[in-house]
Amino acid sequence: MEEVTFPDIGSMNDQELKDLIRDLTEQEHEVSFRRRLLHGKIDILRAELVSRLRTKHSEGDTLITGDDVQQLSDILAGKVGSPEETS
Repeated sequence: MEEVTFPDIGSMNDQELKDLIRDLTEQEHEVSFRRRLLHGKIDILRAELVSRLRTKHSEGDTLITGDDVQQLSDILAGKVGSPEETS
């Protein structure tokens, strides 16, 4: 997203101001939608981690290892495919 300086609103007519408000409102809606998607992904990742930790705990394994941290880092960085592809 490019950073643009704020326009000289004093030189804008009413229609230009309305158009600018509409454009900025649309941009805000897009950012908000993207934020909700990211929060959803984070929630899914956290739920997966909790599930894995519960399974390890019930099996008597170490709860979290360096491999776990690396795997989650890879997931967050988009370096791995879906769980079916990595199994």
